[in-house]
Amino acid sequence: MTDTLFPLRSALFLPASNPRAIEKARSLPCDMVILDLEDAVKPIDKERARAAAVAAAAAGFGKRTVAIRVNGVGSAWHAADLAAAGSSAADLVVVPKVESAARAAGCVRSGKPILAMIETPAGVLAAHSIAAVPGVVGLIAGTNDLAAALHVPDSADRAGLAMVLQTIVLAARAAGVAALDGVWNRLDDPDGLVRQCRDGRAFGFDGKTLIHPDQIAPANRVFGPSESEIEEAEAVVAAATGGAERIRGRMIEAMHVDTARRLLNLAGIAR
Repeated sequence: MTDTLFPLRSALFLPASNPRAIEKARSLPCDMVILDLEDAVKPIDKERARAAAVAAAAAGFGKRTVAIRVNGVGSAWHAADLAAAGSSAADLVVVPKVESAARAAGCVRSGKPILAMIETPAGVLAAHSIAAVPGVVGLIAGTNDLAAALHVPDSADRAGLAMVLQTIVLAARAAGVAALDGVWNRLDDPDGLVRQCRDGRAFGFDGKTLIHPDQIAPANRVFGPSESEIEEAEAVVAAATGGAERIRGRMIEAMHVDTARRLLNLAGIAR
């Protein structure tokens, strides 16, 4: 299921209440646009943003995957958001603070596949069952909320979140769904963004959620295969005969060939 969503190197959140941001996003090289009705929108603008998100999804964003992030369960806007997103032209619904499989299943009944945000300790502990719900096509690490809930100091290396991030990726992989890393808040530190993208890829995430257009190119570069990785993958596929093989000083078997083919598939889509 993960591969059907590729590429997901860069997923840009933008306020659905901001028409200029929406229009600009149609020309940006991100893989996914997430029209946000939650954190980025003031309470007074919620209903206007909902209508704008539906209209923006109907207008389309080219080849980009389009998602609408609804307000959370228990909020005054959740039911109306979910109904509007479910009947919209968006590809996916992003649901914040999912803490149980039952909650995820209830949101899937909107009619759209969902990306479940794991943002609380309870969500982390339930991540495996959430990811396994039919209709859940991916997990998003809500690192800001997780750090706050866990009382983890603000740290660029995210050492205090390592187990949480690994748990989210593990749950996604066990269920065969996508895994997206959390946002990078420090807009004036592009080098830090690159380091965190590399960190996220090392954990196994498919891509990164973003909050500014300037973050798209670094995320695409880090989460996309490099030329050397493509060349190595091509060599692995070419050498494969169905059994164990020695290539370039290392042994490969079927799983290495599958990984190489997956990387080449991503390279072909992302180019």
